[in-house]
Amino acid sequence: MEENASVGLEDRGAPAGAAALAKGLALLDLIAEATKPLRFADLQRQSGVPKPTLARMLKTLMVYRLVRQDDESGAYLLGNRFLELSHRVWDKFDLLSAALPELQRLSIDLGETVALCRLDGSRVVYLEERSSGGLGVLIEVGRRVAIHCSAAGKALLAFQEPTFARSLMAQLSYDRFTPKTITDAQSLEADLVLTRARGYAVSYEEHLVGVNSVAAPIAGRDGVPIGALVVLAPASRLDSSGIHPVGRELIASARRITGTAGTVAISSGPRPRERTSTSSFVHCVLPWGAQLGEAPVWIEREKRLYWVDILHPAVHRFDPVTGKNETCNVSKLVSAVLPAIDGRLVVASQDGVEFLDFDRGTFTLFAEPEPGMPENRLNDAKTDARGRLWVGSMRLDVSRPTGNLYRISGSGEVHRAAAGLTVANGLAWSSDGRIFYFVDTVPGIIYAYEFDIGEGLIGNRRVFARIPESEGRPDGLTVDAEGGVWCAIWDGWRVVRYHPDGKIDRVVDLPVPRPTSVAFGGDDLATLFITSARTRLPASTLTEAPLSGGIFACTPGVRGLPANLFGG
Repeated sequence: MEENASVGLEDRGAPAGAAALAKGLALLDLIAEATKPLRFADLQRQSGVPKPTLARMLKTLMVYRLVRQDDESGAYLLGNRFLELSHRVWDKFDLLSAALPELQRLSIDLGETVALCRLDGSRVVYLEERSSGGLGVLIEVGRRVAIHCSAAGKALLAFQEPTFARSLMAQLSYDRFTPKTITDAQSLEADLVLTRARGYAVSYEEHLVGVNSVAAPIAGRDGVPIGALVVLAPASRLDSSGIHPVGRELIASARRITGTAGTVAISSGPRPRERTSTSSFVHCVLPWGAQLGEAPVWIEREKRLYWVDILHPAVHRFDPVTGKNETCNVSKLVSAVLPAIDGRLVVASQDGVEFLDFDRGTFTLFAEPEPGMPENRLNDAKTDARGRLWVGSMRLDVSRPTGNLYRISGSGEVHRAAAGLTVANGLAWSSDGRIFYFVDTVPGIIYAYEFDIGEGLIGNRRVFARIPESEGRPDGLTVDAEGGVWCAIWDGWRVVRYHPDGKIDRVVDLPVPRPTSVAFGGDDLATLFITSARTRLPASTLTEAPLSGGIFACTPGVRGLPANLFGG
């Protein structure tokens, strides 16, 4: 392997007299693409370049500040000159020219009107448009439209620096254009939270009657939008079932325009499907097509499975006997639902921990773990055996480890139990209550803590299981009566059961790539229910996995533990 590594410094067919330059650039590639910083010996071994020659090459690159050497480790890293050059690229970046090929391609592929927009003061201006030539939406280049009711405006606003976004929102007049127009700051903020979580914005006839639109930001320097791509179409063609796949297409196109990552997803895409066990006993009990189905919980007193769709905001109540699924559509993000001891439902929402009246769709705030942190949202939640609620948080765009884990008492007292998390996710306790299991999805780790049930304290954290990125990412989990830990593997097409010692016991293959969480329910808690997602899946994957976003079930031969009731 080391002998082959030197191929990276070949001249790659460079013109005569430029071989040395080509090898120097290849050395830059080697430093830039290394998974960890490389020292001199590492570079010599991987490049195959003689030590004196390598030393001269590195010295020259350092003179031009293209490479620097870390004082402590001695490793070689890219130099600050690249930052200076990148700023010059952005200063001269021609957005319109870069976007035109994507506008043309999208209009042909989608058969709808596609436009490029940017902010113009407190409004949005159309810079360019392309249409398929059929019966579509006509856009006048140079036209300025309102931010609060257009998909392009919401996409541009949602990803701005928070201070600037707030100042811009303060200038809005919230004019009403249709019966569906957003006309107040609170509703707009709720929509922007969903936009940041999805990565794209939608408008259902909010600006023009009969016209729906979807838009994705084009990220520039520091991730701040320099423009937006928007698709506009008759509502009859771009309906709720088709608007989200278009949103995913726009995200991909926006990234191609600038070559930047833009908003961060949990993973770049589903892994190839590999069958590792027999899964014929898994069947889809609810082919719902949720964008981000999550947080299943069996409520014994009702004999129903409750679950949420985070990105198409709703709390659902499913009867596996009749197959009936009742829906409580809500106007804001809800990430988890749990039963309370007094018969009510407690939810984790974008506003905090709240009680939800399912039949009326109304909320009553109970606790606010993260006031003043608009870039974060609450995620998964569970209740311990003493009725205390545990809930994790995450940054909306998953770009920084700003997530936390909180314990909330029945009286509403909030205690932060852990910090520095990326995507605080699945939570569960061992069957004897002594171990607390907890997932941080992005690093791919299931942690195990010692748990003091009397005081509600966690400590002595250790890694229970680590899932390589090539195999997916851990998401929601539960524990069965025998102590087995079941975890849904996002982008992994499977659910895995671990022994209490962290070793894999069995793998349950699924017909969808993005299972999100698991819960035992049904008669004697013998059925394992599995939620799933279809968000950001490419069309090719949805063709292979059309049941994505459905709920699945199997009887694995072990029973679960009843859900604890919140004591609030």
